[in-house]
Amino acid sequence: MSKTQKLSGHELIKFLSKAAFKPIRQKGSHVILIKETERGKIGCTVPLHKELKIGTIKGILKQAGISEDEFKKLLKK
Repeated sequence: MSKTQKLSGHELIKFLSKAAFKPIRQKGSHVILIKETERGKIGCTVPLHKELKIGTIKGILKQAGISEDEFKKLLKK
């Protein structure tokens, strides 16, 4: 498994927007995003930090149901 790239909270939100997530609200420094699917809603929370730790990014991707390979492909776009 190759290394996941570090991103800021704003950069991760831009990425998740490419994957059809929409921000629905913000509480403090955390933005809540939702994606509508045929199985229901998928939600994730992104902290607006300057640099997110790799473990935090992987946890958010797991919540969002996005694999690391899909993440890297969408990042290149």
